[in-house]
Amino acid sequence: MDLDEFVNTHAPQETGAPFELENSKLLDVSLDGTVMAKAGTMVSYTGDISFERKSAGGLTGMLKKQVTGEGAVMMEATGSGHLYLADHGKEVQILELDADDEISVNGNDVLAFDSGVEWDIRMMDSIAGTSTGGLFNVYLAGPGNVAITTHGKPIVIPTPVSTDPNATVAWSSDVSPSTKRDLDIKGFLGRSSGETFQLHFGGEGGFVIVQPYEESTPGQ
Repeated sequence: MDLDEFVNTHAPQETGAPFELENSKLLDVSLDGTVMAKAGTMVSYTGDISFERKSAGGLTGMLKKQVTGEGAVMMEATGSGHLYLADHGKEVQILELDADDEISVNGNDVLAFDSGVEWDIRMMDSIAGTSTGGLFNVYLAGPGNVAITTHGKPIVIPTPVSTDPNATVAWSSDVSPSTKRDLDIKGFLGRSSGETFQLHFGGEGGFVIVQPYEESTPGQ
């Protein structure tokens, strides 16, 4: 492939959509105002855009910084232009939330969302004190666009279901996880693993998004 062909082949494809994929791992945000994005995921931008780190949840935000060392996990991008976001080569999934839609997403897996989406970082009381990556999650309520990331192509499983916390990406707001432990599996493996500690979503009518990968979290 000669240089001109390479440049033309890999040039941005603008469709006018506020959130669009340049490829499966790169999100293009057409910005005219404000958008929230995971801190550290900007790979490039055009136009005039400024960035400011943000946190949410008051005391929960401070607890998150102490427990995970991540501090403020989001940044606010303001201006006009195109903002390109990626997160360690993970696949990007774009979700459109209606006004009555709400999901809970693992903090590691939030990439970006419209400024009109309500958000909060909450401590999951049902599994407080555990060492799982699901201790803090980002709750997102529509309407608006949300981009999340997954290692590989995810599967969406209806509840009830039990999942490995490190493979659990997000779940619908109408279900809430409790914890399950399997000490026999821990003894069999001879070490701590996701299989010894599971999230159990017991309610019916909801869904859980699971990735084909166990994602390590800070401190593990």
